[in-house]
Amino acid sequence: MTSRERRDDRRVVFERDEYACRNCGAIGGDDEPTTVRTYPVGDVSLEGTAHESSLVTVCERCFTALQESDALSNLSVDRDELFRLVRETTRTQGATISDVASFASLVTSLPTALAETEPGDESRDYAAEYVETRRDVLLAIDVVDTRLDRLGAVETTDLGPEVATPLETVTETATTLQSDLREVVELGETVVTGLDRCHGCFEPLEGAAASESGSGTRACGTCALEPRSTDDWRRSAGDGVAFERLFSTINDRLRGTSTTTEALTDRTMALAETLLEE
Repeated sequence: MTSRERRDDRRVVFERDEYACRNCGAIGGDDEPTTVRTYPVGDVSLEGTAHESSLVTVCERCFTALQESDALSNLSVDRDELFRLVRETTRTQGATISDVASFASLVTSLPTALAETEPGDESRDYAAEYVETRRDVLLAIDVVDTRLDRLGAVETTDLGPEVATPLETVTETATTLQSDLREVVELGETVVTGLDRCHGCFEPLEGAAASESGSGTRACGTCALEPRSTDDWRRSAGDGVAFERLFSTINDRLRGTSTTTEALTDRTMALAETLLEE
């Protein structure tokens, strides 16, 4: 049992996710051959307990892949194997880009949606939708990081400089894109903090009035996450969060990811052509 395997709330998490791996879809459970485990996402300590809002169900295979990437080095692959690894990484990251864009669309709609929702209106559960979308997108980003770690661990000596140089360029560009995607998610979480909600579990933040000055840093009483700082997003008069400016920044970052994605596509195609050369 590793420190990242959480015993508290595991059964709740498994039942919520229907014993299905949130990455590959494999079904686990007592009567299934697949073993499922809980995996923490977001700003969660590696030690101790975690709230169910920051835990996802993954199968043993995906859990192992997510854990082992840090220890990878001198990975020996031939050109065909490297081609497949690059292709799978590109496909996975492409899907993650779409997931992040959907997350951004959701969070930028929340201020208006919540303000227009009548008390007792249960036609749409924004809290559950946000929490689930955030969990899934953070897991997706972690999965891409794992694949990039494998690319970075490839031993290129036997592949030649014509492969090593473009591979390094592709890996660096994809890593930059990952940082951009994480920034978009963090900005989206800041929107939720600006609504005086926890960016992890979406529960109301205690001491929300103190946060109006931008100085509130009390951890969530439900899941213990520290709120995102809204200091850089206060209106000049100090009257709440300037959501329009925050939304504009999110859109700018998304446009930036599009530019990086285009560059990555060109570099990946060039690498693929080299790998397919006889």
